[in-house]
Amino acid sequence: MPIDYRLNAEVTVDEVIELLIASTLAERRPVDDRPRMQAMLQCSNLVITAWENEQLLGIARSVSDYSYCTYLSDLAVRKSHQKQGIGTQLIKCTQAAAPLATVVLLSAPAAVDYYPHIGMERHNSAWILKRGAALR
Repeated sequence: MPIDYRLNAEVTVDEVIELLIASTLAERRPVDDRPRMQAMLQCSNLVITAWENEQLLGIARSVSDYSYCTYLSDLAVRKSHQKQGIGTQLIKCTQAAAPLATVVLLSAPAAVDYYPHIGMERHNSAWILKRGAALR
């Protein structure tokens, strides 16, 4: 079956949570906090989804200004469909939707070798301030 990639298609929070669980990304996302997951989805302004019939296979959830930076917050593909190029195509569609912007993401530890393999550059000066942490 061909895979259908959709820009900002309607997707439910339940479909996204189920996909994150099926992809292992749920280990690093608040899938047990449905209101928070709903807010994460609603506040994303660039979402690419991959579908086979009506089954959600993958998602690239981003926040973008469409001019300078697109932060790709979640990239998830069902384990059953990984290594078929779906993740790469989701990133390509994200880039195509905001062609003036640089795509930025923070890799999951297990995926750190995937991104250079598809042509992304490592950036050694990213910084994070975790939720609740105070600046000195």
